[in-house]
This record gives sequence, C-alpha cells and structure tokens, in this order.
Amino acid sequence: MCLGIPGQVVEIVDGFAGQLALVDVEGAQRRINIGMLDEAPGPGDWVLLHMGFAMEIIDQEKAREALSGLEMMGQARTRRARRRFEVHGVVQGVGFRPFVYVTASELALAGSVANTSAGVVVEVEGDAEAVAEFGRRLRTDAPPLAIVESVRDSEQPTRGGTEFTIEDSSDGGRARTLVSPDVATCEDCLTEMGDPENRRYRHPFITCTHCGPRFTIVTGTPYDRAATTMAAFDMCDDCRAEYDDPADRRFHAQPIACHACGPRLELIRKDGGHPEHGADALRAARELLSDGRILAIKGLGGYHLACDARNDAAVAELRRRKQRGGKPFAVMVSGPEVAEQLVTMTGEEWELLSGIRKPIVLLPRLRAEPAAGVSDAVAPGNPDLGLLLPYTPLHVLLFGIGDDRPGPDALVMTSANLSGEPIVTDDAESLTTLAPLVDGWLRHDRPIHVPCDDSVSRFVAGAELPIRRSRGYAPLPLALPFDVPPTLAVGADLKNTCALGEGRYAWVSQHIGDMDDLSTVEALTRTESHLERLTGVDPRQLVADRHPDYRSGDWARTHAHDRPVRTVQHHHAHIASVMGEHGLGAGESVIGVAFDGTGYGTDGAVWGGEVLIADYKSFRRAAHLGYVPLAGGDASVLRPYRMALAHLRAAGVAWEDDLPAVAACPSRERDVLAHQLESGFGCVPTSSMGRLFDALASLTGVRQQVEYEAEAAIALEGLARAASADCDGTESRYAFAVRSANGAHPAVADPGPVIRAVVHDVRAGTSAERIAARFHTSVAVLIVDLAEICRAQSGLEVVALGGGVFQNAVLLEETQRMLTGRGFTVLRPRLLPPNDGGIALGQLLIAASG
Repeated sequence: MCLGIPGQVVEIVDGFAGQLALVDVEGAQRRINIGMLDEAPGPGDWVLLHMGFAMEIIDQEKAREALSGLEMMGQARTRRARRRFEVHGVVQGVGFRPFVYVTASELALAGSVANTSAGVVVEVEGDAEAVAEFGRRLRTDAPPLAIVESVRDSEQPTRGGTEFTIEDSSDGGRARTLVSPDVATCEDCLTEMGDPENRRYRHPFITCTHCGPRFTIVTGTPYDRAATTMAAFDMCDDCRAEYDDPADRRFHAQPIACHACGPRLELIRKDGGHPEHGADALRAARELLSDGRILAIKGLGGYHLACDARNDAAVAELRRRKQRGGKPFAVMVSGPEVAEQLVTMTGEEWELLSGIRKPIVLLPRLRAEPAAGVSDAVAPGNPDLGLLLPYTPLHVLLFGIGDDRPGPDALVMTSANLSGEPIVTDDAESLTTLAPLVDGWLRHDRPIHVPCDDSVSRFVAGAELPIRRSRGYAPLPLALPFDVPPTLAVGADLKNTCALGEGRYAWVSQHIGDMDDLSTVEALTRTESHLERLTGVDPRQLVADRHPDYRSGDWARTHAHDRPVRTVQHHHAHIASVMGEHGLGAGESVIGVAFDGTGYGTDGAVWGGEVLIADYKSFRRAAHLGYVPLAGGDASVLRPYRMALAHLRAAGVAWEDDLPAVAACPSRERDVLAHQLESGFGCVPTSSMGRLFDALASLTGVRQQVEYEAEAAIALEGLARAASADCDGTESRYAFAVRSANGAHPAVADPGPVIRAVVHDVRAGTSAERIAARFHTSVAVLIVDLAEICRAQSGLEVVALGGGVFQNAVLLEETQRMLTGRGFTVLRPRLLPPNDGGIALGQLLIAASG
C-alpha cells in the first residue's frame, strides 16, 4: 500500500476514511493495491485510496480541491516519516529486539531491527507522530535488563511497506556493545518449571528473554545463538515456534531450550558406576549431599564445590581437601525461611540478596544461632555469613521441588579450585583437577566460555558496597566523566581485574584472582583478550601499578609490544576510581583517604594510611599514618603479633609477657625480631592502616596468626559491632597524635598514644569488644581531623574514601556519618569494590589525564 504523497498524506472529506497517493515514477504496482482499478495509474496520476485500496484515478484539479478543503478544516494528517535509530549500551541478550518489535507493532510502524557489532539498529516508518513516540519509548521504556547509553537517530527516505521484521545480525564494523551479565532465573520461569502441565516441568535449563545465562556463554558479538555456546543445540519445532513468536516471552531468547533439545545433566561418581542422567542425576546428587558427600556442581561461570552446610564432618572435610584454612565458605540456602534461621537482615539487604543478580551477601549471624544452624566450620570465628539464594534452575532443583525427597536446605557453595587458582570451567579439566576434592560431579554439556565467580556484596550506610564484582555485574560498562583514549589498565596483584576504556566508557572485567599463580596470570590473558573482542577497544597504551615487583606490571610489559606502559601510584588509583564512578570532572580535586594493607609509595616505603589532595592528573600526600618497621614482609602479614611488637617498640612499650601479642611470639623469634627492628635488617617502613588493625587484633588477643587476607581485621570489626558501649563520646575513644605538616612534609598521625592506651586497657581487663569499638571510633575521628586539616589548607570539602580497609562496615558507616556531620560531601565506593578489585578504573582515568 502506498501511504505517501510527496509532502503530505491527507484524508478525503466525503464521509469515509481515505487517502490520496501521487504515483511515483517507478509505477504504482509495487506501491499500492490496484485491484479496484480498471487500469494501472501512471507516473504523476493521483489515486484515491480507501483502507489502502485504490478506488479511482482522479485528476489534479479534484486532488487540489480535496487538499484545499482539508487545510481549511484543519484536518490535515502528519505526513509519513522514516527514521533510523542506532542504540548503544547493554542491548543484546536482554530482550531488546522483541521489545522493539512489539513497540513498532503497537504503533503500526513498518521497518526492521537488527543486532550489529555496534549495538542495535532500528528503522521505522509510518505516521510521523507514531515514529516520534517510538523514539521516546526506545529511550525510556526499554526492558529491565537493558541499559540504553545512547541513541542516535537520523531521518531516512520513506520506502513504504507494512511489515516490521527482525533481521539477521550483522557482524560488520567494530564492536562497541556488550551483552547483559548473567541473570538469575525469573519468577515466570520458576513457575513453569514447577508446573506438571508445562512442557518445561523440572527443566534444569529453563530460561527466557528476561533471565538466564548471557555473559558466560557469549563467544562474540553480535549476540545471537550462533555466537554463544548454545550454538550446538538445535532448537526443536516447539522452541523454534516460541522463538519466532513476537507474542511469546521467549521471542528471540538466544539460550532457549527444553527437555527435547537442550543441554543434558549427568552425574559421575568418583567411586565408579554408570553415569546417571536427567532427573536420576538430580535425585542421586541430593542423596549424596544428604549423606555428607562433596560434589562438584557445574554452574553458570564455573564449577562449585558443594556439601551440606549443617554437617560438621562434611564441611571440615571440604576445608581439609581444599586447604582452605579458616577462610569462610559461602552458603546457598533454599529460601528466605532458612535464611532467617541463620542471619539478621534489613529490607534493603533482602532486596540485594533476592534481586536479579543474586550475589553472595555478607550478613550478620544471629547472636544465638539455633541448634539447626550451619556448622561452625563454615565460617569459624567470623561475625558474618556469606549467604546466597539459588540463581539457576539447576540450583532450585538441587534443593528439591514438589514431591522430591529433599536434600540439605543449606549448602556450602564455594568456587571449585585449588587455593589461589582460577575457578574451573572445563569438564575434562574438572575430572582431573577436582578429583582430590570431590566424591562426584554433577555437570551438563553446555560449555562455559567465560569464567565468572560469584559476586560478593554487603549493604552499608544506605547503599550497596561491592566486595567482589563478578557474576551478575560484569561486564556492565561504566560511564566516564571525560573522554579517554583506547587504554588497557591491568589492575593490581590482589583481587585482580583489568579494565578497557575508550571514549566515555570503561569495561571492568569480572574478578580474576590473586596474581600469585601462573594459572591466574594466564586467566588475565584470556580475560583481557575476550574483553577486547566484545568491546572492540584496541588499546594504544597500557597502565599498571607502580610497584616494581607486581606480576600484573610484568604482564603489562610483556604484552605491550610497541605500546607505552604507564605506571600509577597505588593509592592515587584508589581515589581516582571513586572519583570516576561518581562522575567528577577532569579538573576537580578531592581530599582522598586511601586506607589499605599494602601499596608501593613514592619514597619506596609500604604505604597504606594515606590522605591525599588529588585530582586525576596528580596528587599531593597531605597526611599519613606514622611509619613503623615491617619486618620480614609476608611473615608480619601472616603473624599479626609481629606487627603488634613493632608498634609496641615504636610506642616505647616494653615487651612484657602479660601482653597477648608478646606471649604469642616464640622466644627465639622474638630475639630475631628485636634484632631486625633495632638494626633495620629485612625491614621496610610502613604507614599501613591495615597492618595497624592487625596489631590491634593481636594486642587484644583476638588473632595472633591469620590464614587469609584481613582475617584479623574482620574479627576486630565483629567485636566492635557486638560492643554495647556508646563509643561516640571523647571518653570512648583513643587519640592519635597528629604532627602538623611542615613545609613539603605531610602531617603525620602517630599511632603511639593509641597503642599505649590499648595496652593500658588490656592490662585493666577491658573487654576486647570495647577496645575494638573504641579503636574504630578513633580511626573515624582521625579521618575527620585530617580532613579538617586538608580543608583548611585547600578549601576542598569533598572527601573520597578508598582502599580495602573501607570494606569494614563499622568504620565506613561511622566515618561517613561523622564527615557528613562536619559538612563534608562523602564519596564512597558503590559500583566497584573499595579493595584492589576496583583499582583498574582509577589507573585508566589517571593514565588518560597525564
């Protein structure tokens, strides 16, 4: 049907809805239905249409009269228009094309939509008002999983037509978009999975446009089934019909499958026997877990190790096999009723726990867990439990539905790897690597292309605080406050992530791990390469931490080829990361408080208690914690009593055996340590706030040795949270001695008075809880005092908090409250972790500003 005239489309005012068409030079037969005419109109003829059908050929005079009459009556309709929309952002794998199709259909628009390597391209044609309304909805009404970052539109010549189609994807051009992160199973799919009348009843891989695997199955862009690990699974006729039906929830859902055509489950027992499949595999897995066995379970982004979290023997055995030390395990619970038996949580924490991302959420354990609580070996001595809910249909079925004989309702669910190595994703590798750890494997035949650990978060002071950003979050792009050239930032050595940036966007990778193992270094290579393919960023420069011995820096130099490698000071990067996620511009400065365990300072010392006056381009060290000797490097990190003894010596306190830290140090080691501290042999000065937390934990007898990073500080935080004393008054805190800045020298906060006061309280029998609470308040007050000094010097009133010490909920909340009360604007991490997992973004922004 031809619905257009050069210039306008009109209604004829003779009692029925009609239109005029001016026949173009290509002839009318391709443009209008001429079935009612005795002869075909020629170029230049006017044709009267009714409901799109040609009724008669009219002369120019009659057409002019009709046009004139409509103008007089004010009933002229808007002319036909065609526009092209190029949509960028997270718009693939999130139901965006079905949304476009349905929206265009509702507005009676013709045209097409297609995925391209740059995003989604739409062309629509029809009534101009409807086209304008389509553009509005495109920007404001996108599907919930989509993130529309930009829409460019342009006018196009009209072509006619009535159909709207979803075109095959195009892989031409440079990619500049990402698919969605993996998304937890939606309620609609869970309902279908539990319905005996539904053809996907008990289907372990049920998914739709709104949920299921995305990032971990993507092999390339544009995001279509052929570019995922579902490519090997041919859709059955029923699934194909759903996939092709615009009215169906699975319209163009790429991971669509069912029992007939989807992946298959398999259970393999370590002690031999025939493999079991499907429902039998699930039944056997539940029985094994109930019997105290340990299973490797294939998830979205890798294998998990699972056992009954209430079974002391099973948890202890898993801890022994994995060589986990005392590091806590995450616990997956079957539902909210079980969660309420184990932890306390606010409404905001429940929303975080149960949302579409379903991260591990750190939640306070019940003070007096009932007898039915989890094993003490799950998180020994830890005030929190890391809880998560089932986020795949397989997880739900593993707990049992309907008349299933239930398995355990709380499962340890920890990444399947040897200590320090990346998560296992390959089926063949799992049979060898995990054999010493498990009694069986519950797996499936859908390959995992991208390793992705579970994310970890907590809710602090009114907002989410990421601890590990991975599944459900990566690889969402982050908007940048200014343009950056194509750059790769390789992060730090602990909690490594990398980041690619170009223009106004950066893509921070999923959690990779600690760079102390060759396999983790290789994982960085694979992760960076895949991120380049997805984003299309071809980095022209690399940026790394300034530490000369970081493996991440070595990796950058090895892979740079002819590209320059910039280095960035560690704590400057922490602050720049927080500035960037809050959108501070290129010329803005902040008071940056960077507290962590270790960072290479510009003077060669180990920094970690820093207050900086910083913008993206440079920083000035305005204040820091006073130096004490760090003797033996990692030896003092793993044995907090060594840091306690170093602080005691610096504070002028004798090493008496009545102090827990002194008593914990063997006499021979004590003699060697005394010699080191006196001579300086094997020592490096440190201003680390993280090490001061370690020293306090040792002095109070809380932890003398640790088996994982920040274990002592976590225990101290738990005691502070449990304290009943009011720690807001001056009588309830210790006081650092602050030496004012002198010329080029920064202000120094001497911890000596704090150490001496803590020793006094220990000897007076003050409880560890009260000492811990006082210490946390003292650190918060110190931050405020140093911020006031910086405000007086610089006039700045914005404080950015960064570094791993601010994972501490007690300290972060108290610091934020006190600073806000003094009139400061507080920026704290919300999108990226405060620890080294967020440092790559800061590196990238600093490199772009240099």
